[in-house]
Amino acid sequence: MYIHEITKPDGRNLTLYSRRPIARNIGPSLLSAPSEGINPHLRWHPLRGEWVAYAAYRQGRTFLPPPEYNPFAPSADPRNPTELPTGDYDIAVFDNRFPTLTSAAHNPPQSIVVTRPAKGHCEVVVFTQDPQGSLGGLPLDHIELLLQVWGHRTEMLSAAKQVQYVLPFENRGVEVGVTLHHPHGQIYGYPMVPPVPQRINDNEIAHFGTTGRPLLQDLIAAELAHGERVIYQGNHAIAFVPAWARYPYEVWIAPVEAAPYLSALRSEQREDLARALKTVLLKYDKLWQRPFPYLMAWYQAPTDKRPHPESHLHAEFYPPYRTRDKLKYLAGTELAAGLFANDTLPEDTARELRSVEVIF
Repeated sequence: MYIHEITKPDGRNLTLYSRRPIARNIGPSLLSAPSEGINPHLRWHPLRGEWVAYAAYRQGRTFLPPPEYNPFAPSADPRNPTELPTGDYDIAVFDNRFPTLTSAAHNPPQSIVVTRPAKGHCEVVVFTQDPQGSLGGLPLDHIELLLQVWGHRTEMLSAAKQVQYVLPFENRGVEVGVTLHHPHGQIYGYPMVPPVPQRINDNEIAHFGTTGRPLLQDLIAAELAHGERVIYQGNHAIAFVPAWARYPYEVWIAPVEAAPYLSALRSEQREDLARALKTVLLKYDKLWQRPFPYLMAWYQAPTDKRPHPESHLHAEFYPPYRTRDKLKYLAGTELAAGLFANDTLPEDTARELRSVEVIF
């Protein structure tokens, strides 16, 4: 992996990654972040016992531009600045222009509840310079590089004392709220362990304390033994519809052997995870004969500088579909009570995905 770091004119960081050496003369793009108003804050939700972030200035960000418009496409024309410079590289990572969390947050407003600055970090990860590309359409070695990039960014962000958890994710498709069409994702460095990862880790710790084994590793062994819901099985990685799926066509991807962070993956694990990831994405697109919308999130261990033998890195895919022709949105019981009601059986959706043959 080759790395080239640049500072943008507005002070934001831009890091380029490539499978090939990167020319040192690649310069920064000229697009600048707003100079005022970037000061998010957190408010404590006293009944749910969790923080809520507020960043009202994000209402001014680019939203659903025409398909031909791509503010992240490289440009050599200084009259038409973009986020990315022109040059030969594969992946770009830069500070979000409209962050929900930032190390510069300060002086939160007073309220009847506890408030604090929304310190943390938000980055954009552009998967490819091709604005018409997709994560599933990338070559396997490019996807392997992306896994390395996510690992490297996890290390970089977790070095900051204020960052307690790092979450790489991708929204794909307007159905799940994407605001720009180019192939990209984001990475959030949170000043706390958010509620969902915290609950996951609590259960992992409890299981490890009882058995001495990672919980998800045991569940993966059970899925492999059963076999009915497995979508991809390699020597080092697996993709499966979990028996406990909350969403229709939900899929999980993980190394077979537990690893706490993306940065802790061995080369053979990354290679197999890239194949599992590409397999799932191609199956999604081919099953519906269209670019399939989803939320993909990679869950890791907390970045608290402690060992986490209980943690098992994995990705979860949340598609918005209920059936082939109806969109799946959260219902009252799911939004209000947190009790998910799945209208499809994991075994049935796994059977559909298993039946889709992909070649790459």
